[in-house]
Amino acid sequence: MNYIENRGRFRTILIGLCILLVVIMMVAMQFGPADVTTLDATRSVFGKVPFLEGLLQPDQVEDAHELIIWKIRFPRIVLAALAGATLAASGAIYQAIFRNPMADPYVLGISSGAALGAASAIVMGIGATAVGLSGVSVFAFTGAMLASLFVWTAAGGGRRSTPMSLLLSGIALNFLLSALLSVIMVFNREQVDKIIFWTMGSFAAAKWDHVFLLVLPVLVGLVVYRIYARDLNLMLMGEDAARGLGVHVQKVRLGLLVLSSLLTAIVVSVCGVIGFVGLIVPHAVRLVSGPDHRTLVPLSALGGAMFLVIGDTLARTIAAPAEIPIGAVTALIGAPYFLFLLQRNRSKMGRS
Repeated sequence: MNYIENRGRFRTILIGLCILLVVIMMVAMQFGPADVTTLDATRSVFGKVPFLEGLLQPDQVEDAHELIIWKIRFPRIVLAALAGATLAASGAIYQAIFRNPMADPYVLGISSGAALGAASAIVMGIGATAVGLSGVSVFAFTGAMLASLFVWTAAGGGRRSTPMSLLLSGIALNFLLSALLSVIMVFNREQVDKIIFWTMGSFAAAKWDHVFLLVLPVLVGLVVYRIYARDLNLMLMGEDAARGLGVHVQKVRLGLLVLSSLLTAIVVSVCGVIGFVGLIVPHAVRLVSGPDHRTLVPLSALGGAMFLVIGDTLARTIAAPAEIPIGAVTALIGAPYFLFLLQRNRSKMGRS
């Protein structure tokens, strides 16, 4: 997609996807033990918008359904959308930084580093502010940054990384962090349930406090990603060409790496580890929209939001009344896709 020549088309697509996301969120609210219809959800949510109250008649929604929508289902769905947007947009940034379509916070061990940090905070009882998550968030961020530093160094630092070096360093890091998590669980059996939450991911405990914790960092992160989209596009031409056009390559890479790790850490600190969203969605969007990050990042964010809302709806309905961890759902989709990408890259290397 040529962004300059098709700016109007891009805006139309963006608006259309936003509307589709809203529709998916409203439909998702009808799934669950209580019989809440999509119409009830639409009346309850949009009936609070000025000038729509008389048209939608939200007073026709039963009080019990109103409580279910606003206390249980809506915060969970909004949290899933925010987490999906964050992970997908950050995945697009990781792929640009490492210049590799297989780069992803989960595959590269960034999410696992954040999970280990969160587990350490849980074990040490480091805790609470107004929302009870700041200590966990700080430790998760530290773990994500250490994992990022490890992968960045192992992949060649400022030099161009290769798919093999990224994969080997990410796989090694994941094995190491899994072992450390196992050791922590062995010596802290009373905290095993909480630690397992971080390793599998879930929106079951979603509250509005979690949504408010995520919404500002996510919005700020997306704005910053948009600001640096041009620099990322120039970096795709090569480091020397980007420097010649005024891009401070190392500062841009380091700054975006820190920001992406921070956003990943915040998501993990709220929802646990949810893998492969940052791998599947940006790669699929890139096939349609092209490599221009001015379109790739916002479309990936919307695609990630829809992906996790649908994934979480499946997770809580397929085996009802039991619930499948959302990380298991995304892994079932993402692992085969990752193998497909690996095979395709190996085929390309064989032909070259």
